[in-house]
Amino acid sequence: MKTASTTSMAGPTRRGFLRQLGLGATLLAAPGAFAEELTNTPRLTEGPFYPDKLPLDTDNDLLIVNDSITQAVGEVSWVSGRVLDSRGEPIRNALVEIWQCDNNGVYLHSANFDGHAKQDRNFQGFGRFLTGPTGEYVFRTIKPVPYPGRTPHVHYKVKRNGKELLTTQCFVKGHPGNARDGVWRGMRDETTRSAVTVEFTPLKGSRIGELAAKFDLVLGFTAEL
Repeated sequence: MKTASTTSMAGPTRRGFLRQLGLGATLLAAPGAFAEELTNTPRLTEGPFYPDKLPLDTDNDLLIVNDSITQAVGEVSWVSGRVLDSRGEPIRNALVEIWQCDNNGVYLHSANFDGHAKQDRNFQGFGRFLTGPTGEYVFRTIKPVPYPGRTPHVHYKVKRNGKELLTTQCFVKGHPGNARDGVWRGMRDETTRSAVTVEFTPLKGSRIGELAAKFDLVLGFTAEL
């Protein structure tokens, strides 16, 4: 049974979720977690569509809402990584939040009224994960899609001890819409862009064509908060 409890995701529920699908080691062992030279993840706009009313279900599986048996439409993707400080040390007990539009380009937000008629109500649209000792996080979601005015992206927010530490976005490497996107273009430095632009590649061993993306979040300070 899915749960809206953030705390429970830090314990057996989270680990069981990964073990059951046999994907934990594959995702968290992907390259990129401990680069010799870390680039701080840039702060990017929250945008207008952070949920104005959080769903009852806020776990890290965005493809199934509560106990529904109907899965959201889209390319199934596992987005994982670590939350690290400026020295590459993992940050434990950081709350990672993501939100994104569904496969029809509709956000979980009341201001998105024009799109509600085509909203995928089986897509959770928002999820949370509390990092463990190695700073790891993982979400099962869909590969982000474009909508008018924006290239595909996933929004991120990192919190710890009740404080917001970082708000950013994750982009799809190689998508032609990136060069036309105001947020992506606004990052003038190629190193900065690379820090938030990741590949969605076929997940090794998946029989249903799932994708995987590795996105580490590097905060511009040490872990002694």
